[in-house]
Amino acid sequence: MTAALHSRRLLPAIELLLGSAGLRPAEIDAYAVTIGPGSFTGLRVGLATVQGLALAAGVRCLGLPTLDVLAARIAGTADALVALMDAQRDEVFGAVYDGAARLQGDRRIGVVESFLEALPERTAFLGDGVAQHRDRILARLPTAVFPPRSRYLAGTLGLLAEPRLAGGEGAPPDALRPLYLRGAHLRGARA
Repeated sequence: MTAALHSRRLLPAIELLLGSAGLRPAEIDAYAVTIGPGSFTGLRVGLATVQGLALAAGVRCLGLPTLDVLAARIAGTADALVALMDAQRDEVFGAVYDGAARLQGDRRIGVVESFLEALPERTAFLGDGVAQHRDRILARLPTAVFPPRSRYLAGTLGLLAEPRLAGGEGAPPDALRPLYLRGAHLRGARA
């Protein structure tokens, strides 16, 4: 999706959401946003939108890694959790978590098999990188669990962010930074 298309859809969706909740933008105390990994365009548009709204309102922001929010969606379903997002080029963005969704190691990019080493038999997986690599996951880990969860993260993001923001966490809008796990994939100019 292009930046222009993101922009045309995102702000009207925010306006609709606030209106349906009976809220005005000035009534928002803070903003939370996933900071990546993800598509460069999607991250830039999402972060810039939240930064603009928060700057205009003079409120704090909290950015959480997308993989952490995915893992929180399946907390408690297995002894270990793996969040995987499609990174193109037969790679995934991923991270391993304990059963309570606490990060174990680093968030990184790699082939799906690199995330399957030394996992307990009962490991749960979630993310758009799971569907395309399910056979490869099951070949290495036949007891893998795939909890039925939507990949919409807004609700989980809100549940994670609210207590942290209430506890004083957050930063000025200009402090938000994307979490890129791979450098930009630049295309040459078209002739």
